[in-house]
Amino acid sequence: MFAYRERRRFTPEEYLAIEEHAPSRSEYLCGEIFSMTGGSVEHNQIVRNLASTIDMALGEGGCQVFVADMRLHVARRSLFTYPDLMVVCGELPRMEGRRDTLEDATLIVEVLSPSTQDYDRGEKFLLYQSLPSFSEYLTVSQNEVLVERYSRQNADQWLLTRHYRPGDELLLDSLGITLELGRIYRGVEGLAP
Repeated sequence: MFAYRERRRFTPEEYLAIEEHAPSRSEYLCGEIFSMTGGSVEHNQIVRNLASTIDMALGEGGCQVFVADMRLHVARRSLFTYPDLMVVCGELPRMEGRRDTLEDATLIVEVLSPSTQDYDRGEKFLLYQSLPSFSEYLTVSQNEVLVERYSRQNADQWLLTRHYRPGDELLLDSLGITLELGRIYRGVEGLAP
């Protein structure tokens, strides 16, 4: 017979207090805390390429690019997470009393890893959809040239477009910019053909 031991549940306040002094980042979902592992070289190259390319394309507009160290709070089911990249347009939607946590984003990007790709495409994407300004989501493979773009059509409908050729242009309607896939994968070695 197996004994069942209940996992300890944490309040959002407890999580935030722990996170302030933790040596590494963690994600919080519905009372549970999950350690986040470091990304691969390819993962980091892709995030760097995306951040610089998007930032240059945005220019002096009213949007800002944030990378993996900026926490995002999604009130639905109480998620605290660190998207690989997010773009916020307009006034920064800071969580009350916090300088390190935002509560909305226009564009969110997740670079997929084998251990998180199902979660990033599934439950996490569903949670992101409750953000009021969230209108575009990119999932980016680090093993092959493949970017999946989800664009909000209305409150409950999203359109998926896949891009898989280095010369493809990726239109980000929410930001009014176009990216070339080749720039996203610039310098990344060992991609599947």
